[in-house]
Amino acid sequence: MALVPENSPDRAGGRSRPHDLTPPIRIPAGLVVLVGPPASGKTSFVRALVEGRQIEAEAVVSSDEIRAELFSAEFEPADSDAADAADARIFEERDRRIVARLAAGLSVIAESTNVTPQARERLIGLARRFGAPVTVLRFAPDVADLLQQYAERGRTDLTEVDVRAYAAVMSRDAGVDRLRAEGAAAVHDVPGRRRSVTPGEAAARFTFAPCRPPGR
Repeated sequence: MALVPENSPDRAGGRSRPHDLTPPIRIPAGLVVLVGPPASGKTSFVRALVEGRQIEAEAVVSSDEIRAELFSAEFEPADSDAADAADARIFEERDRRIVARLAAGLSVIAESTNVTPQARERLIGLARRFGAPVTVLRFAPDVADLLQQYAERGRTDLTEVDVRAYAAVMSRDAGVDRLRAEGAAAVHDVPGRRRSVTPGEAAARFTFAPCRPPGR
């Protein structure tokens, strides 16, 4: 479904109307990298994509979901070395799943914070191995909205200080120009609460190339 611009008189309460004319942004087959602090809306966005059948669930590779698969909810690393080992295992598994999809000619969405250049470099390197274009979707709510969303979700694995720190890194190291310089073929901002846009409405602003190998 296409949406009108934010300042259009045809918008009411942030919701689109059936006669909206702005075409959705087309995302090509390849690697889609989500970039945004915790609680910025990435998971709600991809959930809306799956529920709207814009992508298949298997196209989403989430580091949080992999963590839940590999470790129990009660898992607490004994020290920093154990925490680093757990993170290494999680991201090795994430990379394995991404590579498997790219090697098969399938699109894949990398769902993790990816606010640092180092995190993105690792992902972009995987895409380059297969000549797959990289599209970045940015989630950059203002800090007040971010903290409100964090509070509403009741997360216990992060503190408010952590969320602010992620937001600061995002602001410093994940600007549009920098993302393009790193190798992103396209960068798009995903709107959210600040513009009175729900996850479903944000998802409707994009259309994805079929997540299937050529010839199928």
